[in-house]
Amino acid sequence: MMTSTIRRHFPRGRFFAHMLGVAALGLVPHAASAAASEIRLSRLTSPEVAALVKAGTDSIIIPVGGTEQSGPYVVLGKHNIRVRALTGMIARKLGHVLVAPVIAYVPEGAIRQPTAHMRFTGTISVPAAAFRAVLIGAARSFARHGFRNIIILGDHGGYQNDLRMVVAALNRRWAQRKDHPRALMVPQYYGTTQTTFVKTLREHGLSPAEIGTHAGVDDTSLLMAVAPSAVRSAHLADSPPPGPAQGVYGDPRKSSAALGEIGVEEIVSATVAALRKDLATPLAAR
Repeated sequence: MMTSTIRRHFPRGRFFAHMLGVAALGLVPHAASAAASEIRLSRLTSPEVAALVKAGTDSIIIPVGGTEQSGPYVVLGKHNIRVRALTGMIARKLGHVLVAPVIAYVPEGAIRQPTAHMRFTGTISVPAAAFRAVLIGAARSFARHGFRNIIILGDHGGYQNDLRMVVAALNRRWAQRKDHPRALMVPQYYGTTQTTFVKTLREHGLSPAEIGTHAGVDDTSLLMAVAPSAVRSAHLADSPPPGPAQGVYGDPRKSSAALGEIGVEEIVSATVAALRKDLATPLAAR
């Protein structure tokens, strides 16, 4: 209504000039406030990102997922869904941090003579060298745009060493520059899933055979906590336990969102604490 009222008082050619002036005076704050609260890089415009960097948003997380089978009850995008949700929580707790699009194409085994998860339909695999090159290119892009801390967090165990190699290579490259950016990777993001959360599940009465190492109670519960529809829960409770022949190492039938919420909190808290410590430490002292 306000726009139509203003439009009646201005000729067509002068209406847009007037609105630009109003925006410049801060009388139309909606777009600016929306950009200030948005953490997803892909949902911002280029000028909005530039303004956020200038205003002090100096860090960005590159979330790394993967597209792999997790048995008959968990969707192929498990890692992508989970890392997107968790890195969003981490970024909001840290503040002044954006989150890049999820890297969904990762090494998952040989293709020509399938190994690992490539033995199961739907899995996508890329060569390790190509994977590392994508991460390096993305990190260098963000450094070029003014981000000082490029944080790489991966949800899948198979490429953790590749992430360490990428971080080391980037920091060697950037060390030659004055006031250089830095790459960061904290083991707490993935490590908490394998240690603290497993201990918590044991305390809740779950056995190692139920917890498992892939698509068991831990894996499935975490996904239930952030995306319940990504787990075929209706078939989970009354089905026989899946096994290695179906790509499952564990027994997911006792999985629950309640258990997953505990794990999510443990992962987010541990990762935020580790990143706060690292971000407060000059690179030369690390």
